[in-house]
Amino acid sequence: MCSRERNNPVDKVKFVKELYSHGAIKFGEFKLKSGIMSPVYFDLRALVSLPRLMRDAATLLYNLSRDMKYTCICGVPYTALPIATVISVEQDIPMVIRRKEMKDYGTKKMVEGIFEAGESCLIIEDVITTGGSILETVDILQKAGLKATQGVVLLDRQQGGDVNLTNNKFNIRSVFNISEILELLLKEGDIDQDTVEKTLKFIEDNKLF
Repeated sequence: MCSRERNNPVDKVKFVKELYSHGAIKFGEFKLKSGIMSPVYFDLRALVSLPRLMRDAATLLYNLSRDMKYTCICGVPYTALPIATVISVEQDIPMVIRRKEMKDYGTKKMVEGIFEAGESCLIIEDVITTGGSILETVDILQKAGLKATQGVVLLDRQQGGDVNLTNNKFNIRSVFNISEILELLLKEGDIDQDTVEKTLKFIEDNKLF
């Protein structure tokens, strides 16, 4: 794995506070994909409009993976795809793209890019709840001939996704978990203790694994 080592240190406290100030971390009442109402919502799609924070997210994820062995990376579509692209460009690491659906024309590939069978691919993800999107990506990459057994994620919601991934022999590392985010925002005065307790209770009551 090659790298130009362009990294500058990222202030994790400032990074989280800016995510919150830009609405990428929200507190209130939000309906999740599962239909459950959640007191917290992470909208990291906002990063595409915040290039400096996008670069910081890429640096944090890359630094987390520096002792891991891989020859290419793949961002889980869609939110993690631009983050993976920044890592690829900044660190000179080849990237492959996992398609969400197969085209009915052309090569009909589910994985785009140049790679050889047996290469080890690091999966990049923004948020994990169940880990399902990562496992779906693993399946598609492996069917294409890549080895996909490890990944890094910006935020673990602590609802059992890490357990599910470990049970499926996938090694996942996270930059932040939801408890750390809450503690940081509380310490900085951005949220109150009631918000912290309400969110933690929701997480504990809605563990999926």
